[in-house]
Formats: sequence, C-alpha cells, structure tokens
Amino acid sequence: MKSTALTEIHKALGAKMVPFAGYNMPVQYEGVIAEHETVRNSVGVFDVSHMGEFLASGDKAIDLLQKVCSNDISKIEVGGAQYNCLPNEDGGIVDDLIVYRIREKEYLLVVNASNIEKDWEWINKHNTFDVQLRNISDNYSLLAIQGPKAIEAMQSLTETDLSAIKFYNFVVAPFAGIEHVIISATGYTGSGGFEIYCANEYTEQLWNKVFEAGESFRIKPIGLAARDTLRLEMGYCLYGNDINDTTSPIEAGLGWITKFTKDFTNSENLKKEKENGPQRKLIGFELDERGIPRHDYDIVDESGAKIGVVTSGTMSPSLGKGIGLGYVPVEFSKLGSKIFVQVRKNAIPATVVKLPFYKA
Repeated sequence: MKSTALTEIHKALGAKMVPFAGYNMPVQYEGVIAEHETVRNSVGVFDVSHMGEFLASGDKAIDLLQKVCSNDISKIEVGGAQYNCLPNEDGGIVDDLIVYRIREKEYLLVVNASNIEKDWEWINKHNTFDVQLRNISDNYSLLAIQGPKAIEAMQSLTETDLSAIKFYNFVVAPFAGIEHVIISATGYTGSGGFEIYCANEYTEQLWNKVFEAGESFRIKPIGLAARDTLRLEMGYCLYGNDINDTTSPIEAGLGWITKFTKDFTNSENLKKEKENGPQRKLIGFELDERGIPRHDYDIVDESGAKIGVVTSGTMSPSLGKGIGLGYVPVEFSKLGSKIFVQVRKNAIPATVVKLPFYKA
C-alpha cells in the first residue's frame, strides 16, 4: 500500500483511512455531509496526490497526443488545460484525463490513480513519434483547494492574482513560499477553486501554509467520500463507475470532448456511432420517493423488466434526495422519462433530469 506525503498528517487529524487505487487515503474526517457542505459554502482541501502525472515533450509531442486523445490538443494554449479521454480500439475508454500545455512542446497529463500503469503502457505503445515520456507520478503531490472562498482564502500565499486565472487555465508561480508550483483553476467539485501541484518534499509545507492562510475562513480537510458526492451532484463521470473500457465517449455524453477534426484511436467507428446515434445513453436521474440508489442497482421499466444499471448513486447532501447516473436504452433517456430503481425489494420511481443536479 502506497502512502502520500501527507498520510501521517491525515492520521493525526483523525481521518478514516481506506485503501484506494493502491494508496492509503483519507475517506472522511468529521463526516461526509459536513465536509460536502464545507466545500459548497466555504473552502476545503483534498489530498489527491494519488493521481498520476506524465510529461510528454519533444517536437512531435502534439502528434502523439492527437493520436491517443479524443479532444483537439491543438486548441490548448501554453497555460491552458483540456479535459480529455483516451479511446481504446474497441469503442471504449482507456481513461479520462486532463492535459496541460506547460511549454510550447511540453505537456503534462494527469491521469486516474487506478490507471497509472495501464495508461503509461497505452501511451508508450502508440509512441512512434520519438516523444520523450516521463512518469513523474511518484515525485509530485496534488492538493485540491475547492470552494467559493478558495480565491480569497489563498490569495495571501502568492503574488499571482488568483482571480485572474480563468477556468481550465493555470500558472506556474511561487505559492506558499515554494517556487515553481502549478496553480490550476480546475477541480472536481463544481464549487470553484484550484488544484496545486508541487514536488513531494514541499507538500507538508504547502499543507501547513494553506491551512494557516485559510484559518479565518474555517478551512477544513476533506476526504474522498465527499469528493464523490460533490462530483456526482455535478454529473461528472468517475472512471470505473460511469466510464470504462466498454463505454464509448458518445454514449457517456462525452461527445463534446470527442473531436472528429483529426484522426485518433478508433475515431472512424466513434464518428459513425455519433452520426447514427448510440443505442444507450448515460442519464442523470432523481428518485421521486425516499431511497438511496447505489452503484450496480438495477434500473427497471414500469413492468419490472431490467433496462439498465446504476453506475453512480448517492443521497445528495445539497438536494436532500437520491440522485444517480446510469445507462439506459435511448428511448428511456429523454428528459422527464420515468424509470424505476430497484432498491432491495422496492422499485422506486425516478425521473430523468438534466445535468448537473446541483446548480449554484
């Protein structure tokens, strides 16, 4: 079991630690609902140092990334970031990731912790362009400082105007007394904030300075359980639940990051799927009655016949009702459609709704 640079701090803070993607990670501190509300209303800090980081550099780095990524890499300016996925050859998804353009010919790829080895092998397999690839995952840490008060709470730690960093853009600048920190206006919560990348040896300093700066804003550490409820309220896909090797980006609602202005892995088949329309779609739904939908619960029609499966589900702390994502045949995917979720012996009625569930 791997540890992050902050594992001992999490334990000292009384975090409940669980194995996650091969790492010993904090799942919660004071409780999921309290932590969730901290991020929605103020500012909280996640240790997400288990995420993977690859560097791709060289004259043809862009050519390699255009080949393996679904989105159009040429649209990323230096200082910009782009949400992406790695399509496989069978219509599914190897992983979803964020691509940062660090310099003219250098890119940072941030991948899911559970897929580091798989992604590394996949990208190297397609590297016929002599691109220099470096896996720096074990050398860097990542803190997600999220919430509507994040800018105000963190501004004292840098001379960079945090309010000037646009969504999905970043700067490399001193932060918390540490040189060459990536300050990225990205996150997985839908409540604003930043993701901060730094070398492992400075992570404890970064954590301590962040909590000192945020003390008057009642900043709190947040675990992975609240990260999941926050991302689900936004309808963000989680790899392994909502997308995987067998789900296409088209049926997962990721057509917006699947650009057919270039050739990429399996692009011809995915283009046909987009033109013809997928047979099933990932939908968001709200339960009409009390209940909590969970991963792998059956979705059934009015007669009780199984039509799909819940991929992610929870009791939404912000909305006070059961919400979830799941795949259903296209005919059941229209907004307002009535479906039923099998919660133990009860088929609970639910309504297909527009994402995100939570609107600030």
